[in-house]
Amino acid sequence: MKLGLGLYKHMLTEENYAFARQCGATHLVVHLVDYFRAGRENPKGNQPTGGDAGWGLAGDPNRLWRLEELLAIKDQINAAGLELEAVENFDPAHWHDVLLDGPERDRQIENLKTIVRRLGTAGIPIMGYNFSLAGVCGRISGPFARGGAISVGMDGPDESPIPNGMIWNMVCDPSAPEGTLPEITHEQLWDRLARFLRAILPTAREVGVRLAAHPDDPPLPKMRRQPRLVYQPRMYDRFIEIDPSPHNQFELCLGTLAEMTEGDVYQAVDRYCRQGRIAYIHVRNVTGHVPSYRETFIDEGDLDMPRIIDILKENRFEGVLIPDHTPQMTCSAPWHAGMAHALGYLKALIS
Repeated sequence: MKLGLGLYKHMLTEENYAFARQCGATHLVVHLVDYFRAGRENPKGNQPTGGDAGWGLAGDPNRLWRLEELLAIKDQINAAGLELEAVENFDPAHWHDVLLDGPERDRQIENLKTIVRRLGTAGIPIMGYNFSLAGVCGRISGPFARGGAISVGMDGPDESPIPNGMIWNMVCDPSAPEGTLPEITHEQLWDRLARFLRAILPTAREVGVRLAAHPDDPPLPKMRRQPRLVYQPRMYDRFIEIDPSPHNQFELCLGTLAEMTEGDVYQAVDRYCRQGRIAYIHVRNVTGHVPSYRETFIDEGDLDMPRIIDILKENRFEGVLIPDHTPQMTCSAPWHAGMAHALGYLKALIS
């Protein structure tokens, strides 16, 4: 088992690489999407939350991540004594019509293949993604964690429709006409996912990149009137049914699994670990289930973290664990303090 840290795009700095090393991390999971670009309600010092208007503007649809860019980031990370384990999330600008089954779908599929090939050439083994129309939405912030630390949670589903020009909680087309996305069925969304996987997985196999699917967060059957794919643990099975390739893996998020209303988190971790389906793991704790839950410090929520780590050890899990979210600690560096606490706790457990 390896200890890692996730960094947003604006946090890819030598200072944060040094911070990761000092906390005992050996690997990084990086975001190349700028979730905070022109976002009205997204403070850069915390995880993105936003409101009905989404996180912010998506990237440039005509500018894919270049090989030189990926290699430069990887070289900087390696120079700091760390390994680059994964890139997390495609930019909505690069695949909005894959999600929407729109007119640019085929061109965007080819662009995604290009991105995956570039990751393979750069020696980056994992590409994380979340196949979702609404994305991560409907969350609130407040003093929910121990000692009044600022954290996030949910108080009921978000039933506001997604406006035209928005996908995955980011604005792809600021000039889109007024109106909202038409509602689709669960089967339509599963069909879009299957077409995506069948198109991309051969390229991923060819270049040695594993695709890692994140469960829906928050895990409700619908958010913003659109269906979700993985809102109970067993629903991951359908990914395997589409293509059992070892390159078709999961970005297992313990906090999201704990928020679900059915299933057993410990059984799910054991099962998918035994099957070799876990690419890497998001580690955070929560209290409650959807539609009402709160994110907590890693050692205070409903999840028994020592039990989770014991299951991973029993199954000889060799992947990376990262604390994806933490409450903000009351000091001059709230994010860093929260992450240092989570990383120290995890380091003690996996040692």
